[in-house]
Amino acid sequence: MKISLVSEHGSPLAALGGVDAGAQNVHVAALATALADRGHSVTVFTRCDDDALPPVVFLRDGVTIVNIKAGPRAYVPRDALLPFMPALGRGIAAYWGQHPEALPDIVHSHFWTSGIAAREALDGSGLGRVPLVHTFHALGTVKRRHQGALDTSPPERARLEPSVALDAALLVATCNDEVREIEAMGVDAAKTVVIPSGVDLRLFRPDCTPEDTQGRRRIVTVGRLVARKGIDLTISALAHLTRQGYDDVDLHIVGGSSAGSIGDDPEALRLKEVADELGLRERVFLRGQVPRSAMPAIIRSAALVTYTPWYEPFGIVPLEAMACGVPVVASKVGGVADSVVDGVTGLLVPPHAPNAIAKAAALLLDDPELASGLGANGVERVRTRYSWGTVAGATEDAYRRLLDRVSTPPSAPQEIDDRREYDRTERVRRRDRALSDEAVRVKLAARVEQARQRQMQMRETGEDDRVRSTRV
Repeated sequence: MKISLVSEHGSPLAALGGVDAGAQNVHVAALATALADRGHSVTVFTRCDDDALPPVVFLRDGVTIVNIKAGPRAYVPRDALLPFMPALGRGIAAYWGQHPEALPDIVHSHFWTSGIAAREALDGSGLGRVPLVHTFHALGTVKRRHQGALDTSPPERARLEPSVALDAALLVATCNDEVREIEAMGVDAAKTVVIPSGVDLRLFRPDCTPEDTQGRRRIVTVGRLVARKGIDLTISALAHLTRQGYDDVDLHIVGGSSAGSIGDDPEALRLKEVADELGLRERVFLRGQVPRSAMPAIIRSAALVTYTPWYEPFGIVPLEAMACGVPVVASKVGGVADSVVDGVTGLLVPPHAPNAIAKAAALLLDDPELASGLGANGVERVRTRYSWGTVAGATEDAYRRLLDRVSTPPSAPQEIDDRREYDRTERVRRRDRALSDEAVRVKLAARVEQARQRQMQMRETGEDDRVRSTRV
């Protein structure tokens, strides 16, 4: 298959751990690679956010990344990208027109604004009948529920996000909780298939060499430095542990800006203030962005990994920890409740509960045998359920079922001239007139039938003869 992935802000080339660079970047890059491993040709379309980026990057055999100019060639927060989606769609359509070898059999968009750009691209290139698959990665309804006034989504999201769901031929949700949220938007659950995100088992392994902790025990937390990730909750949990005598435990926080500029990151500054207020300045380490290749060693150095967001559409970090054989203490929210099995691969705690995090962490710190058993179970779980090969296979099966259903081979992009547009408009008008005429005909037929029934009743009662004699 020729597959086009549209990911407006989740470029596989982005550095991980920044404000808008995280799980979606990993997901899109890994999915594209795993699909290419299965023999497919994948083109990833994303918005160019850096003048230094070339228009086209060949990531590997079978995977091409196309950086489309749409808006400024600079970082723009994802919640401010909506105005640039028509331009992104037009850029994708233009690329298809210039590269017939990339014409897709199927298009898969990632994040709600990408769904808008993908539809613009398909309609603008005459490929409107090519199936559009969509993955939200995060839903505005959930974000508004948990963030309230802190939600920076554009007001249009409440109206446009459901339309993206209704427009797609197939929705791929990453967890069961997301299916329920999509159904609450008025979308038939039968239109949705659950395919989780995956983990790179070649990189994240239980046999990699851990970082040297110099004899101290370590808790590691990983994620974008935004408030909803709940990293401050783990800092508070460390304060609880300290009061209970766990003086040999440090916290390492990975994510955010590069290590050299982490001091300018607003959330990093806030987290430092929290640590200072709790007397933990010497035991909380903000590592900033770390090369992905270095992550397994950091995770393996931990006695446990915490992942305690307010909410989470899926969450790749628990999978990476489990793949390394490290137990997880995680909030029981969203997709985390699917991936982490409480008491089997980790310990689940309520959201916004630093005391519960501390109790779970103490349990693992006090019982290395329990921690080791949870870690081993985690390795087994990710190997059987969450490898990218498994995820790509399930995604390919979903694509094939959809293509079999629609049976629509792609056609070359068509230039839309005035006569074709006039003909299309006329067909729409005729259809509307025909529908209107049919509605009138149905109403008249109903009135005629009512009159006939009334006439029969009058004849049966003799009322018909009395009416005619009166008229005479």
